[in-house]
Amino acid sequence: MRTVYAVSGGVSKFAKARPDKTFPAIVKEAYDYAIADLGLEHPQFRELVDGTVASYFSDHFARQLMAGIIAQDYLGMCPKPSHRVEGGGATGGICFQEGWKAVASGYMDICLCYGFETMSHVQTWKGNEFIALASDVSFDYPVGGFYSGYYAMMVTRHMKEFGTTVEQMAHVSVKNHMNAYYNPYAQKRQKLTIADVRAAPMVAWPLTRLDICVMSDGAACTILCSEEGLAKLEKASGKRIPRVKVSGIGRGTDAMRMADRPHQSYEDFLKYNLLPSEDTPETRKYYKDLWDHGFRYPGVHSFRAGRMASKEAYKNAGIHDPLGEIDFVELHDAYTSSEIQTYEDMGLCRYGEGGPFAASGKAFMPGIDYGLDLPEKPVCPVNPSGGLIACGHPVGATGLMQAVFAIWQLQHNIEKHFGTPELQVPNARRGAIHSHAGTGTYVTVSILEREE
Repeated sequence: MRTVYAVSGGVSKFAKARPDKTFPAIVKEAYDYAIADLGLEHPQFRELVDGTVASYFSDHFARQLMAGIIAQDYLGMCPKPSHRVEGGGATGGICFQEGWKAVASGYMDICLCYGFETMSHVQTWKGNEFIALASDVSFDYPVGGFYSGYYAMMVTRHMKEFGTTVEQMAHVSVKNHMNAYYNPYAQKRQKLTIADVRAAPMVAWPLTRLDICVMSDGAACTILCSEEGLAKLEKASGKRIPRVKVSGIGRGTDAMRMADRPHQSYEDFLKYNLLPSEDTPETRKYYKDLWDHGFRYPGVHSFRAGRMASKEAYKNAGIHDPLGEIDFVELHDAYTSSEIQTYEDMGLCRYGEGGPFAASGKAFMPGIDYGLDLPEKPVCPVNPSGGLIACGHPVGATGLMQAVFAIWQLQHNIEKHFGTPELQVPNARRGAIHSHAGTGTYVTVSILEREE
């Protein structure tokens, strides 16, 4: 298996609507930026690239079947090999990993991954209906299966199990919107308070409008290559490209219907789900106490697919202590509650500690005034870009957007791309990107590392 480098990326402006451009033109906006950042023009890059992977969630939004091939043609990539991937909210993360597989396997030396969604073409209620079709249409959907309802149910269980509070959730919203304030690509650049989040219109208790991501139009792309491909790109551009290695990937799945997710015994939880950082007498006792008080795993308060994806990615990347060894995480925060749940799935804290972790300050950026009384210093910034809640969520582009921001972080080029240095994680050497679908049915985690 070959070493894979993520060498460049581009993101379109994410917005509620992009009436100025069709979806292929929005993809080209991201593509043009990515190749220009390499110092190349389209004829040069087209000669070098071996193929592509296309990422979009729903044919319904574009009202176009085989939309990927239209984008492929628009980018001038025909007749090079390509295929479209789809996996709900994890579509972009799957696309990134499919590009990794094409290069790691030796099938390609240079692979372009691009993703998009234009969700403004339908009214919000219709868009929510389309998204709800990613639940079981024979079982969940007929009884009101809209996703805000699912996530409200999950977080109320989390609150009951662990004492998580709405104020802790609001810390996530304040953090991510404030981070996005410095991100010119973000859809919602706002300075908020805890009171603002709680006073926003209620969507599904306890989730307000400011606890939930928004629909977006947008595109993103990344360029992955082997060592041989890197040499070709550097020869064509005449410059050295900063090395960002994809050091590990992981995926997990779970049943579409939450009622079908079996509870594990305490012994099986330790055997299959415990992370190396948790394998201590203290943490084993902590989990045993939870079990004795009625806790069951995975339940609806946790995403088993996220734990399995993280566990596999960490193993492949040689990570034993996620909080201590990862410098930042871009994760799928479609809801403030799901960010808190994902802290636990990724091992940034133990199950049940996500709420206090959210309000501790550990997941915040250093040097930014959030207007909050945070008891601890930043340790591992989560969603320094602003995440889905503030950047937007054009589904097929979202996981690739995370990859682009991670590449820029690890190239130490945030100021170059954002025009301001506030969101640069100091001395970033290793980052994780996390992409999540449905109620945790597909999850991908990829680890990227700076190579000096």
